This record gives sequence, C-alpha cells and structure tokens, in this order.
Amino acid sequence: MVESGQGKPIVVGRIAGLFGVRGWVKVFSHTQPLDNILRYSPWLVLRDGQWLPMKPLAGRIHGKGIVAHLEGCDDRDAAAALVGSDIAIVRSQLPRAAADEVYWADLIGLKVVTLEGVELGVVDHLLETGANDVVVVRGERERLLPYVDQVIREVDLHGGLLRVDWDPEF
Repeated sequence: MVESGQGKPIVVGRIAGLFGVRGWVKVFSHTQPLDNILRYSPWLVLRDGQWLPMKPLAGRIHGKGIVAHLEGCDDRDAAAALVGSDIAIVRSQLPRAAADEVYWADLIGLKVVTLEGVELGVVDHLLETGANDVVVVRGERERLLPYVDQVIREVDLHGGLLRVDWDPEF
C-alpha cells in the first residue's frame, strides 16, 4: 500500500492486456517517450481500490506500446488479474521540472480564471491531440482550452490558479 505523506499517486499508464504465457503484460503508457514508464520503480498498481507496489523486472517497446514483466507475476493467470489496472508513481519519483515547465498532474484541480477575473471552473484533465494539448475545464459547463501561450497566460501552482485569455461565452 502507499504510505501516507507521499501524496496522491500520479497515474502514468494502464495495464492493457496480456503478452505471452509467462506473466508479461501489455502497458498503455502516458509518459513521453512511451518507454519512460520503465524508468520508474516501483509501480503502484491499483487493485481492489488499493495501490500496491510492484517492481517491473523487465520491459521494452513492442509495436506501438510497451510490454513488461512484473515481480510476482509469473504466469498468464497472475497477469490476467492485473488487466485494466492503472499504473501510478509517487511524486518523489519524478525528476524536478524545469523552471518553465509543469507536469500535467500538477495542473489537475487548479482553478481556471480569465484575465478579467471570471471563474471558468477547475482543470479536470488534459488531452493530447497532436496539434496541441487541450485543458479540459469543468465548471457550469465543460470547456476545452488549447494549451498554447496565447491562451494559457499564467500557471500559479502555489496559488492553485491557471490564468487564461479566454472569452467566458465561448
């Protein structure tokens, strides 16, 4: 289980399927590049509502995804029990972000306010679209804001605020 004081686990992937008969699993990675997920150990795997530490013993890129073998997962039945589980890490496992960068996980829950002071809601999650990332804001209605300099004007992690140049009517 995750010890208290480590903060909320940061989801970095999901166990998506089985790979072979020796306990390997297919992993959908949220990291960039995809195989960065293999740099973290232990993984926290969500099982029955609890985050359980599991050490990746081996892993590699396979096709468009990742395959991995986890400690204690030595056959297809053990691997099958993990399919659909989120994979997370604790904040302390992440390298320090550069001065002009933030982790997506740090944006979740920030209050979103226009330059004029109009509250739009809070950051629910982000989407990767290819052209640019999109901030999904939940308030009185859902808004999709492009994560570009012209829109995202200030990220104040300490104040819990994302200041945006956005028409509240849009």
